[in-house]
Amino acid sequence: MTGRRPSARLPLVVAPVCVAGAAAFVAAAVRFSGTPHSAATLGGLGALLAGMMLADRFPVPLDGLDVTGVSLAFVFGVASVVLFGWAAGVVVVVAAPAIGQLLEHRPGVRVAYNSSVHGLAAAGGGLLIAPIGGHGVGAVVVKVSLCAVAQHVANATLITAVVSGSTARPFLPLLGANVRATILPFSLMGSASLMLVVLWQRSPVLSFALAGPLLAIALYQRSTHRALRAMRLALTDPLTGLGNHRHFHDRLRQELEDAGERGRALTLCLVDIDDFKHVNDRFGHPTGDRVLAQVATRLRQDGEAFRLGGDEFAVVLSGLGEREALATATAIVERLGVLGPGQVGDLTVSAGVASFPTHAQTNEELIRLADSSLYCAKENGKNRVHVCRPDVLDLPLLKRLGASRDRAARYRAAAGLARAVDARDTYTGSHSKRVGDLAARIATRLGVEEEQVELLRLAGSLHDLGKLAIPEDILRKPGPLTEDERVVLERHPEIGFRMLEGLGVTPVADWVLHHHERWDGRGYPDRLPGEEIPLGARILFVADAFDAMTSERAYRRRLTFDEALAELERCAGSQFDPEIVSALAEELGLVPDTPGALAV
Repeated sequence: MTGRRPSARLPLVVAPVCVAGAAAFVAAAVRFSGTPHSAATLGGLGALLAGMMLADRFPVPLDGLDVTGVSLAFVFGVASVVLFGWAAGVVVVVAAPAIGQLLEHRPGVRVAYNSSVHGLAAAGGGLLIAPIGGHGVGAVVVKVSLCAVAQHVANATLITAVVSGSTARPFLPLLGANVRATILPFSLMGSASLMLVVLWQRSPVLSFALAGPLLAIALYQRSTHRALRAMRLALTDPLTGLGNHRHFHDRLRQELEDAGERGRALTLCLVDIDDFKHVNDRFGHPTGDRVLAQVATRLRQDGEAFRLGGDEFAVVLSGLGEREALATATAIVERLGVLGPGQVGDLTVSAGVASFPTHAQTNEELIRLADSSLYCAKENGKNRVHVCRPDVLDLPLLKRLGASRDRAARYRAAAGLARAVDARDTYTGSHSKRVGDLAARIATRLGVEEEQVELLRLAGSLHDLGKLAIPEDILRKPGPLTEDERVVLERHPEIGFRMLEGLGVTPVADWVLHHHERWDGRGYPDRLPGEEIPLGARILFVADAFDAMTSERAYRRRLTFDEALAELERCAGSQFDPEIVSALAEELGLVPDTPGALAV
């Protein structure tokens, strides 16, 4: 049972089946008792009865079946009908489950219905094969096959009828699902019934040899099913039935590998219920749990869904590119919005979307970009979908960067941002990290305090953050920029400043803002001259220029250390602070002259 309110049609199913089953049992008992039987026959029926009762104690669970499982008692039931006729078979088939379930104190209605189903199935099979005479191999095969099919059809139909009646689920789809789930095991059990009948005809004692293997099969299947169920539980969120956080990462990795091999798109949609804490605070956690379960039900309609924790969900949209995924995500947001009225008031969700291979190549990157997009949807009024865009790429990471008091955590976050910037620019390797490391070395050479040195290293990692908002065709243009393109590119320090200000990393934001100011006052954005430029910005300018000249670019060869230093010294006093250029020369004099690389 599923816990739903039973349908009003349930008694219309149970009552006639129980009446018909009782009539079949009475008719079989009268016919059986009216005929004398040998001790061997009674002993054989007793043995089959015991076999059925033992098998009923260990039903074999099957996936996709709306009952507890199938019972190997079917093997003994078919054999009893074929070997001893329909009347004896009905008596055994009805008595075995009835006795077992009564001993287990099952509800009377359930005992009556289950016993009636078995009795009607056995009677149908027995009457079907009654006209077939002979004891040859062919006749035995036909009898067992017809009896097994008749009993399977009757069992599946009548058990499905009561499940449908108790859950209000449509009968025909449920019957189809149950038949598909049981046809293979019932076919195998039909084969076992044939073996039992053939062995019994040769020697009843020899047929008992089947009892051990059948019991072993049942126990093994139960053990395997429990192990598989435990594995599923480890990957399933217990409240919603969706895949959990661990399952999500495993599946996303597999889907990305498959998408890469097949050359198809894949989109990740992260969904978060807006202000869900208010639902729990106002209506209580049981109501909140019901809302989460309903959200999960609706998410299953669109793709493989997961609950990542709390009120956050993920939907993996295989084969969908950005445009199709946006339409799907929009439909999700609209559909989930109808959950609120009548339950918890207005309920809305926000969603963030990122796609492979358009936005990201790895699962970590895809998750990060979708998370950033979700954050932007929240920040821009909620109840909406936001698709990954470069200019808002890493707002959540920036938020965590400013909030963290852990220096190592800040550097890890900065490294993630730096990789995103470098991936869009034409530098090879980790340009931002190299600038940060070199700026820290120059600052140390100048005698800057250690805390400022570390902040400068952080600023070096983030100095080009504003380039996330610059079109990629400008960043990667191999030739000279037009005047309009140059104006767009020169906005990146201001954009980086706006992204960093207020995040608790002062004076990093100021250094990033001014790291393209020139010593002669002809730089940007504020045309500050000389020592009006913050020292950290002057250091960044030199470190950035040096690494740019010694890095391989798409449109020119890299310079050696000596060539780059010569250029810096030529421009010292106009572009660059002469003291900082001298400090760089002194610092580089401590390491071998290795073209294109810095020693650490």
